[in-house]
Amino acid sequence: MSKSPRYALNKNKYLLDPEVDHLLRNLAPLDPEEERNSVLIELALRTGARAQELLRLRVADLNSYDRTIFIHGIKGSNDRELPLPARLFERLHSLSQLAEGAEIFPIGYHRLRQIWDWYRPCPKKFHALRHTFAIRLYRKTKDLRLVQVALGHRNITNTMIYADYVYSQQELRKLIL
Repeated sequence: MSKSPRYALNKNKYLLDPEVDHLLRNLAPLDPEEERNSVLIELALRTGARAQELLRLRVADLNSYDRTIFIHGIKGSNDRELPLPARLFERLHSLSQLAEGAEIFPIGYHRLRQIWDWYRPCPKKFHALRHTFAIRLYRKTKDLRLVQVALGHRNITNTMIYADYVYSQQELRKLIL
């Protein structure tokens, strides 16, 4: 019985720093619908949540006292509570006040993909925001366990791809440049 190949990261699976900067500039909202879209994409970038996890976000998942959101894990991942930057939390909270039902983002995955196509700075998938979050968090903290918790991974082996990728890129850069 052969093992399945290990998932490998490369620069086509996450946003590079200039691409993140470009995306953030594109997220300046002009009207209420664009505000919703902007908050949704920025949440993905700042939390590493999967598309379906964000689309299932409910008003009750916001904690105003701590400025956190509770993400219900999917695909066998753990639930987690993540802090948000104050400004992003306030924008999300304002959107939640306008929500007609329990869900903050009452759209489907197909609509999310359309929104991503409008805002994305390069032809990368929406899931690239999850990888971008993980790589940036690992680079900032060098704490693999923290990345595991933030992504909701049950097994740290799944999180190792970020440490392996960042380490190999840094070491190769030292040796070659």
